[in-house]
Amino acid sequence: MILSCNRICKAFGSDEILKNASFHIEEHEKAAIVGINGAGKSTLLKIIVGELAADSGEAVLSKGKTFGYLAQNQELSSHRSIYDEMLEAKRPVIEMEERLRVLEQSMKHASGQELEDMMAVYSRLSHEFDLINGYAWKSEITGVLKGLGFGEDEFSKPISTLSGGQKTRISLGKLLLTSPDIILLDEPTNHLDMASITWLETYLSNYRGSVVIVAHDRYFLDRIVTKVIELDRGNASVYQGNYTAYSEKRAARRAVQMKAYLNQQQEIKHQEEVIEKLRSFNREKSIKRAESREKMLEKIDRLEKPTEVDDAMNIRLEPNILSGNDVLTVKNLGKSFGALHLFSGLDFEVRRGERVAIIGDNGTGKTTILKIINGLVEPDTGELILGSRVHIGYYDQDHQVLHMEKTLFEEISDAYPGMTNTQIRSTLAAFLFTGDDVFKRIGDLSGGERGRVSLARLMLSEANFLILDEPTNHLDITSKEILENALSHYGGTILYVSHDRYFINKTATRILDLTGRKLLNYIGNYDYYLEKHDDMMSAAFGTGALASTSESESFPDDSRYPSHNEGSSAVAAGESRTMPWAVAASPASASSKPDWKAQKEEQARLRKRQNDLKRVEEEIHSLEARDKEIDDLLCQENVFTNVERLVELNHEKEALQEKLTELYEKWEELAE
Repeated sequence: MILSCNRICKAFGSDEILKNASFHIEEHEKAAIVGINGAGKSTLLKIIVGELAADSGEAVLSKGKTFGYLAQNQELSSHRSIYDEMLEAKRPVIEMEERLRVLEQSMKHASGQELEDMMAVYSRLSHEFDLINGYAWKSEITGVLKGLGFGEDEFSKPISTLSGGQKTRISLGKLLLTSPDIILLDEPTNHLDMASITWLETYLSNYRGSVVIVAHDRYFLDRIVTKVIELDRGNASVYQGNYTAYSEKRAARRAVQMKAYLNQQQEIKHQEEVIEKLRSFNREKSIKRAESREKMLEKIDRLEKPTEVDDAMNIRLEPNILSGNDVLTVKNLGKSFGALHLFSGLDFEVRRGERVAIIGDNGTGKTTILKIINGLVEPDTGELILGSRVHIGYYDQDHQVLHMEKTLFEEISDAYPGMTNTQIRSTLAAFLFTGDDVFKRIGDLSGGERGRVSLARLMLSEANFLILDEPTNHLDITSKEILENALSHYGGTILYVSHDRYFINKTATRILDLTGRKLLNYIGNYDYYLEKHDDMMSAAFGTGALASTSESESFPDDSRYPSHNEGSSAVAAGESRTMPWAVAASPASASSKPDWKAQKEEQARLRKRQNDLKRVEEEIHSLEARDKEIDDLLCQENVFTNVERLVELNHEKEALQEKLTELYEKWEELAE
């Protein structure tokens, strides 16, 4: 065991983030920490590395072990170039090599005992240098930089000129080069394109140390981790396996927890009804029984209702009108920005009902294509033809369609003036904006919150052609799953750009790969793309194109990830068809067939008990009515002055009380 987290608690004011979170990480283990936004994932990492103090509990790193930590946002300030900055990570190795070179020179002029001492030191240092793979430090730096998407022509760029995302990649590269015993990564894929994510997957999978990852990229987690730690309402639950295994086990556990919760709620409701009934009998013995039951009810350890996907965002996307079959036709599309040539001669079509994903490396022009279609950018060449009755709904990853100066309420009410205040509030509540949240300024929201506002506008648009630019950015896993479900059941047409391979795998019926300034067309989802990638690249660019790392080569064992589009075949760009999703129900085994006879006997027993309970209640009601009549008679002068009649009524009342006591006990027994 390299890391042990024991009963960690952390609260910010009255908001309890972590409650006795406990788990451990073994040596060489790859683990993920998952949970909804705000669950405390980043907080937990900061406590582990000592940046934040826990209220109670502790995180213990094994003696002599080292750790490396990559936070979400990096404040990297340096006057160095990219390559020189990476050299700093290898400074101890470089200094050791320089010392070896000095010793080599000194040994040429030494003799006797001095030479023997130098040779001993040299031998020890050489052995250490060899163990840390010191001779490969230059190739390591070059490999990491290229793997993270930096070309050799960028190595000399000053750090000060880089974007925030590029600085984060440099910080990640430096961390990997230091090779600590355990690496803790907070959203490492946020600023990486698909090729870089694929490279990082391979690097981390083969990493000799332990890795703990906080990430929303489920495909990435599937490829790397063997343990998942879920944070839910402050509690930590540990699942063995990758993300897919966790997802299945979580669903099964939630089902068991929900059943237990509902059973307990039913029992509590029943006991409350029995208590109320006993009190209604208004007898000393019945009231005592009711009080006894109330005390027992107070001692019950009440179960919390399990969190469910349906507890989060409520997205319903439905087109207002049906478009024509030909939704979009693009011919000879080209675009350059000054000397930067993105693409030219692009031709493709989108048909009604398709869900088309555009993929490719950063900087190839994917978002530019979407902006051209939306009229936000003018193409240099080509034409775009929208089909009949096509109404576009656009989701922009930078949320430029939102007005930063407006409140959430104003954003919706100004865009849809026909909506009532109640309708606006209900819509925003479906996207987790309640109470005074609706009066927050758009400019003050986080990236994830702005994304939810954009999705709310998209839902209200009732468009039949959705154009989405990185729709899963800043969404937690639960919200991604909700969006996937909404898009999979959407009755219109979708064209989107995404780096989220799991999302693409679940939603796409066709993939357009923008590579080498061309669009390669794959009729299928991401698993199918991986299967056909090499063949398509060879056909498009020749066998030399495969000299670079292909994604299919990076994943030797694709059998672990179920294909949603088996049987698909690659066709020429422009052809299209909607890929139906089929779910096969496994037949019930003979051992799981219900015992109909036992079921009927149980149903008959329950009916008899209900009938008996009803008869007892009717008899109690009748006897209580007679008891009240006797009380009224005993107050009448012609009765209480008639000794014989008085004795007769008292005997009847005693018999009634005895019978009622029996019936009350019988009712309580049947009520259980």
